[in-house]
Amino acid sequence: MLTKQQNEDLSGQDVIQKYPKEQRFTLAILQDIQRKYKYIPREALENLAKYLDTPVSRLYGMATFYKALSLTPKGENIITVCDGTACHVAGSMVVMDELEKAIGIKPGETTEDLKFSINTVNCIGCCAIAPVMMINDKYYGNLTPKLVEEILSEYRSESDE
Repeated sequence: MLTKQQNEDLSGQDVIQKYPKEQRFTLAILQDIQRKYKYIPREALENLAKYLDTPVSRLYGMATFYKALSLTPKGENIITVCDGTACHVAGSMVVMDELEKAIGIKPGETTEDLKFSINTVNCIGCCAIAPVMMINDKYYGNLTPKLVEEILSEYRSESDE
């Protein structure tokens, strides 16, 4: 039985075709492919290389240079934990410990069921409500271990529906 991801068209053609065949759009195209799949599939990278008539190695270099881009599948819910100075002092490590315990993965990893991925960043820009994390595009501040578990339970119940 194929998973949803294995069944899905990973060519990225619908994204790629929206752009002119110009090198200056390379990063924007990669970002849009990333937004669609939550990573950049190899098939999409190869199709983009053909479309722009550029070596795959050049695109690979860009995809590995930018931290926001990934060549490996990410979870449905991407958790980003701030570890900037204000968040670190306010307890971001306690937040991270709770996330690792609750989800069973470390920063840079994705759960086997592709429900969650965890990343860290140097600053989210919300120092006044430290410690802070984002799940997808939603911000959560003034975090405690108990609050982290409550927030995660919302996302777990959403994915069970």
